[in-house]
Amino acid sequence: MIRDWIIKNILPRALWVYHVNCGACNGCDIEVLDTLTPYYDAERFGIRMVGSPRHADALVLCGPMTRQTAPAVRRAYEAVPDPKIVFAIGSCATGGGMWHDTYNVLGGADQVLPVDFYVPGCPPRPRRSSA
Repeated sequence: MIRDWIIKNILPRALWVYHVNCGACNGCDIEVLDTLTPYYDAERFGIRMVGSPRHADALVLCGPMTRQTAPAVRRAYEAVPDPKIVFAIGSCATGGGMWHDTYNVLGGADQVLPVDFYVPGCPPRPRRSSA
């Protein structure tokens, strides 16, 4: 697959991510940001949060895609230079969560953007291995 080729050949060392809240309750946001604390220390693997989508390699989307945030999320996606990877984090971003049938929710992130990786859970928790 093209995605595997991109990850292996173009992004082998570091992954700079831009975090986008699409309308979440902040449960997933807290867990995503928790992975960057010294306890989990994702930066030792080269994963770094950046403040602009123009500097990012990947988008991390949290929350259901709402009608209000969809245009801004599309603009952020277009601002990320190619090649890019999109992560849908949490039950809401993967399929709309418990708000999937409400009037202002379009559904999961894949309703607006092509999603490469899905991380389900409400909220998905970072786990530290015991080994």
